[in-house]
Amino acid sequence: MDIEQSLRNEVAIANNIIERFGLSNAFGHVSARIPGTGTFIIPTRRSPGLADADHLLVLDTDGNILSGEGTPNSEFWIHARTYAARADVGGVVHAHPPACICLTQIGQPHRVVHNSGGPFMDDVPEYERIGLIRSRELGDDLAGRLGAGLAVMMRGHGFTTALADVKSATVAACYLEESAALQLRMLAAAGGDAARLREYTRAEAELVGGQITERVVARAWEYYSIAAAQLPLGGK
Repeated sequence: MDIEQSLRNEVAIANNIIERFGLSNAFGHVSARIPGTGTFIIPTRRSPGLADADHLLVLDTDGNILSGEGTPNSEFWIHARTYAARADVGGVVHAHPPACICLTQIGQPHRVVHNSGGPFMDDVPEYERIGLIRSRELGDDLAGRLGAGLAVMMRGHGFTTALADVKSATVAACYLEESAALQLRMLAAAGGDAARLREYTRAEAELVGGQITERVVARAWEYYSIAAAQLPLGGK
């Protein structure tokens, strides 16, 4: 199997994962850069839960469709301009996970409250503009807010993760939503008093920061991909 076909399979699985695990439903998308190029593989305009390896598109960072049949998701600029800004990024996830959306709308920053949140110890910035990212200019704005980080929260909208490969970006997306969901549960248990949350210190977070190493990602990807294949459309 050549590199591009392998990537196509991974992109399809990654899109299925974010839908089956409740990070997105009818909307959301995951892409992968074709190594060494300014091009990337992304699904056509449909639910990520319906993505399959035989119906994907190849776009460049200027938004041109280079191959494939169909129309890309309207927010393909998130992917195009992230890849343009970050040569180190090989995978991008844009999803609408409810816990992360809730955090942005109650004015709470992401906090590291469990081990899998460790990779986000450098904070997750927030993109405050409301609305969809449907232009090159907005894609550049979002990429600028992401900066050199792993993720950016999008107020009332969701988040975008950007890592070295599509597997890592997908696993990180799952971790971030899990972390946000735990934070919301802790806030509820603490009567809404954020000061009562026992978040990790920087030194503590550094102890568990290696949750997206190649070895750990391989194990997490194995689980998420097999579980996603067994779950029905709509997830658990």
